Amino acid sequence: MVNFNNTDYEDWTTFRMAENNNVITPKEFELVCHLHSVYYKHNFYKPCTCSPQTINKWIKDLNIIWENGNKKS
Repeated sequence: MVNFNNTDYEDWTTFRMAENNNVITPKEFELVCHLHSVYYKHNFYKPCTCSPQTINKWIKDLNIIWENGNKKS
């Protein structure tokens, strides 16, 4: 089971608490891209914003890790 480290867990919790769940800011987009590359072990890249399919999948992927909790170290 994969878990976020404490900092990433807190960052993702903040992201999930955002009031506007339909639009993400450039900073949030960067966070999604960064965390997905770290936890799903792929090179960092920013998918095209013209089609939100990839970024929405990445958000779902990261929510699964968030639901696992965080490492206590």
